[in-house]
Amino acid sequence: MKSPLIVRPRLLIAGLWAVSSSLVIAQETLIEEIESLPSIVVVGKAENLLGETDTASKGRATQEDFLSRPLLRRGEILETIPGMIITQHAGGGKANQYFLRGFNLDHGTDFAVSMDGMPLNMRTHAHGQGYTDLNVIIPELIQAIDYAKGTYTAADGDLSSAGSANFLLWDVLPQNILTLEYGSYNYARALVAGTLPLSSEVAKEELGLTYALEHTYYDGPWDNPEDSTRWNGQLRLFAGDEENGWSVTYMGYRGEWTSTDQIPQRAIDSGLVGRFGTLDPTAGGLSTRHSLNAEWHHREDDVVTRANVYAIHYSLELFSNFTYFMDFPLPGPPVGDQFEQSEDRWVFGGQVARTWENREIFGKPGEVTLGLQTRHDVIDGIGLYRTQARNRHTTVREDDIFESSIGLYAEMTNHWTPWFRTVLGLRGDLFHFDVSSSLSQNSGNDWAGLVNPKFSAILGPWHDTEFYLNFGTGFHSNDARGVTNTVDPTTGPAFTPVMPVDALVRTYGAEIGMRTQAIPTLTLTSALFWLRSESELLYVGDAGTNEPGPGSDRFGVELAAYWRPSPWFGMDGELALTHGRLRGQPGMDRIPNSVPVMFNGGMTLGAQGGDEGFFAGLRARVLGPRPLEETGTVESRALFMLNGTIGYRRGDWEAAVDVLNILGRKDNDIEYSYQSLLAGEAPPAPPDTGIDDRHLHPVEPRMVRVRFTWHF
Repeated sequence: MKSPLIVRPRLLIAGLWAVSSSLVIAQETLIEEIESLPSIVVVGKAENLLGETDTASKGRATQEDFLSRPLLRRGEILETIPGMIITQHAGGGKANQYFLRGFNLDHGTDFAVSMDGMPLNMRTHAHGQGYTDLNVIIPELIQAIDYAKGTYTAADGDLSSAGSANFLLWDVLPQNILTLEYGSYNYARALVAGTLPLSSEVAKEELGLTYALEHTYYDGPWDNPEDSTRWNGQLRLFAGDEENGWSVTYMGYRGEWTSTDQIPQRAIDSGLVGRFGTLDPTAGGLSTRHSLNAEWHHREDDVVTRANVYAIHYSLELFSNFTYFMDFPLPGPPVGDQFEQSEDRWVFGGQVARTWENREIFGKPGEVTLGLQTRHDVIDGIGLYRTQARNRHTTVREDDIFESSIGLYAEMTNHWTPWFRTVLGLRGDLFHFDVSSSLSQNSGNDWAGLVNPKFSAILGPWHDTEFYLNFGTGFHSNDARGVTNTVDPTTGPAFTPVMPVDALVRTYGAEIGMRTQAIPTLTLTSALFWLRSESELLYVGDAGTNEPGPGSDRFGVELAAYWRPSPWFGMDGELALTHGRLRGQPGMDRIPNSVPVMFNGGMTLGAQGGDEGFFAGLRARVLGPRPLEETGTVESRALFMLNGTIGYRRGDWEAAVDVLNILGRKDNDIEYSYQSLLAGEAPPAPPDTGIDDRHLHPVEPRMVRVRFTWHF
């Protein structure tokens, strides 16, 4: 039987090569038109932002930052945000694991991610609140990432307590590309992408169409091959420039995979499975996402208006097994603890913001922004089922959900003196939850709202140095099912009563920061932050999801340095130190998987951007040991990863080799501490139903990937 790697990529590569060749011929006849489209200059995080930003922890990362580094997985693009680390605890088709500011963000809780204003987070998700799957992204089509941290930005609403990121897509790609990649463990990727000019006598404006088609296949080092297949496509019709223009973007994604989930340490120690083995070879999933996002922006003198509306269709079937043979005993042969989480939803929404620049406010120059955001999730049959080998045998619950929200915000900037300005913001959000459950006791509806103030003070620049003081409140919403729950559906048929959770949970944040360009080629930032949550979302291992817990406090410091003394050499380093504790839990106050030490840094050498010649890069990242349960008795191991790339670029082609996990370290991407029960193990005495153990998902071993890119 032929490997999918042999069949699929060869056919795809041949097809993409034929398509790109025909596009070359087409574009040669339209070269004058394409040259008339606007050019864009790419800059990185070393850009001088003095006078432009209102916190030390806000910035912009560009293609120069994330395409110059080797990427093991798609989500690592977000590691360009200082202090953020990305890992994985299951198959590659599942959303990544995110860590930032002492948060184990699981798959996206408390960190809001969007693309050109269209949200990527899924609230009231089948697997976890705020679930953010970045497999929908094609890295080469991303122009930049605007990021912010903390609760100080009025435009950031739900799920943004730790921060936010907005991916900005190219209108015109810098170059049309055909990329082919091949690597260890049956890794293959093919991408064709480019921009075509279009003439339009009716519209009386220059139009362009940016297109992309991508296919990726990967088996991985797992004893049970991942067989991960991903298709991505994008079409973007656009017109205008940065000040006046519009775009309509379609994005499509389909992924299918087999998971090797986390496994207990005792299973490895006993020889039952190896580090890359699995206790349930039928775990995995299938996910699709299709979206349409229409964006419009306009400037009239000193008034700027930006708006977008979007529609998203998303589906997921996810099969997991984290406890093996503990939770659901049935008469007859054991069926195991595999469960399915599935959903099918539509998301509709949009936003509009208008900024009045160069206004006189209280006799001083300033500007005012008013904005409105709305989102409506229509979820049909979000379900939790007990399964064996992906076959359902018990329905735990099924729900039809309508969740709707509207947010209004205002932000005012005052320039009191040449060296002192303030930003005052106010945001109000109103939510509606409507749940129709298969258990009538859990059906219901609710309304909830919050008002959150924001304040920033900026002093300087003095000697090319600015100082920042920030304060604000934010929030995250909870799963709509928890808002209306009155009984625990997993305890049937008696159904244990439970208390509903708060619909909206307030967070408080403050920050003192500094940014300096005193040395022109060196950018330095530092931020001392504090963050309080009225209810922490904690990972529950035997449920594979997050549940509301007690409140928490975090404080820490983030340091970042970007040194670019010449066009052919650059270095950067980002260090985050965090202290996090649960409130009101003496002796049980450690926050599971709250990472106290994180580091990300690296260097680039040689030809950068589109320059010809040799180029190379080296990157290191560190996750320090962290508590795995509330007493702090059980801690994880540290994670240290070193990745490198080397390549050569000349004319219209480029070749590169990436080496991932250069040192071949046997660290763990993620670790948890919870109870599980293996086949044949005797259950412990009640009330325990499983054995406490460390559960881990290993980092992938050293691997090599070869990449060839043709610019046409």
